[in-house]
Amino acid sequence: MATEAKFHVLAVDDSIIDRKLIERLLRTSSYQVTAVDSGSKALELLGLNRDKEGEEEEIGDEAEETPSVSPSCQEMEVNLIITDYFMPGMTGYDLLRKIKESKYYKNVPVVIMSSENVPSRITRCLEEGAEEFFLKPVQLSDVNKLRPHLLKGRGRDQKAASSIELAVS
Repeated sequence: MATEAKFHVLAVDDSIIDRKLIERLLRTSSYQVTAVDSGSKALELLGLNRDKEGEEEEIGDEAEETPSVSPSCQEMEVNLIITDYFMPGMTGYDLLRKIKESKYYKNVPVVIMSSENVPSRITRCLEEGAEEFFLKPVQLSDVNKLRPHLLKGRGRDQKAASSIELAVS
C-alpha cells in the first residue's frame, strides 16, 4: 500500500463536516490530502484563477511564458480532485470545467460529490469529464473506487512529463 501514499488528492467542499470526513477517509486510505473550502480557493491553489483579474496585472514577459499556470503551481503534483457539487460562488461543475480547460491539469481525474441525487446533474458532470459522481455521505467503499482513476491519472502524468522533457532537451 506504499504506492497510494504518493498520491495527492485535492478535496474541495464548503461544508467543514463533509470536508473533514473526506479528508479522514482519504488519509485512512494512505492518500496525501490538501483540503480547501471553495472552488475559487482550489483554482487559486492550482494557479488557474489568473484568467480573470491577474492577467491584466501580469502583461509582461512572465505572462507570455506561462499564460494558464504560474510556475510555482507546476511543481505541485495533484493526482485527483474531489469536489462538492453545490458550493456558494462556484459549483463543482464550474470547477470541473475550469480544470478540464486548463493545459496543465486537464488530465487530472475529477470526482464530484453531492447530497442530491439529480440524474441530469450527474449525467452533465460525467459528460463534461468527471470520472465519478458520489452521493454523500461519502463512504470508504467510494474512496476505494478512486484507485483506478489515480493510477490512470498517474500514467497520463508520466507520459506528459516525458513528452515535456523530450521537448525541452
